[in-house]
Amino acid sequence: MPRLVVVLPLTPLQTGESFTVGSWPLHITVLAPFKTDAAPSEIAQVIAATMAGFPALTVAVGPDALFGRRHDIPVTLIDDNASLTRLHDRLVEALLPLATAPNEQAFSGPEFRAHVTVKQHRRVHAGDELVLAQIALVDMAPRAAASGRTVLATLDLAG
Repeated sequence: MPRLVVVLPLTPLQTGESFTVGSWPLHITVLAPFKTDAAPSEIAQVIAATMAGFPALTVAVGPDALFGRRHDIPVTLIDDNASLTRLHDRLVEALLPLATAPNEQAFSGPEFRAHVTVKQHRRVHAGDELVLAQIALVDMAPRAAASGRTVLATLDLAG
C-alpha cells in the first residue's frame, strides 16, 4: 500500500527523480503523507483535475520555528496565504475519499502550517518571496528503502 505526499517544490522536480530522506529538495508539504489503496496514477489524475487552472503562487517567508515531537526540527514558516490554504483545502477534499483511513493525520490532523524544513546548509530566510509553480506527488518509501523517495507525478500550476 503506497504512502504518498503532495508537495510544492521550490525548484521543479522531474517525474521519476529519486532522492534520499536527507537530500529532499526544499519544498512545502501541502498534503501530509497518507496511505491509500488507490494507484498512484489515480491519485495523480485527481490532483490534476483538482488543480486545473489553479495559478502559481507567490508566498512570503516568515520566521524560523522548531517542529517535531521533540521540537528539534528547524523549519522556516510561510506567512499566512489564502491561496496556499485554499490549495491545501482542495486537495484534502479531493483526496480524502481515496485515503485508506479518513482519520489519517493528513486529513484530520492539526491546522495546516506551511513551512520549509531546513536541510543541512539549504534553507529559505525570513523576508524571501517564493514562487511555487509546480505540485508533485512523491512516494514516501520507508527510510531504509534503497530507492529513497521517488517523484511519481508533477503538475505545473497555471500562469
